[in-house]
Amino acid sequence: QVQLVESGGGLVQTGGSLRLSCAASGSGRPYNTYDWAWFRQAPGKERERVTVIKEPSGATTTKDSLKGRFFIFRSDADDMTYLQMSRLAPEDTAVYYCAAGTMISGSNYFEAKYWGQGTQVTVGS
Repeated sequence: QVQLVESGGGLVQTGGSLRLSCAASGSGRPYNTYDWAWFRQAPGKERERVTVIKEPSGATTTKDSLKGRFFIFRSDADDMTYLQMSRLAPEDTAVYYCAAGTMISGSNYFEAKYWGQGTQVTVGS
């Protein structure tokens, strides 16, 4: 069982930046044997995948509309996964979730096995 805890959310002004963190614990296998993803869910909308990082290659896949502003990266040294967000806009307001799982080969589907509880990001205009 893996426990994921997100942090770093908060209120930020339009054009600002935030870095979200996801701390992992509890796994009996190395965390770099999971793929990692960030999802978000805005009020009244379905949860959407923001970005994925495949391990151990470090290859990333980011939602087209967020490319250039949102970056996922990991630190194996401290078992952390990060989401760096810049040039934030009100439409980025959402609860952001970290997930550990598997990016299915040959598809664009991320099979999440573990989820964090989410962290709220609110972008003021």
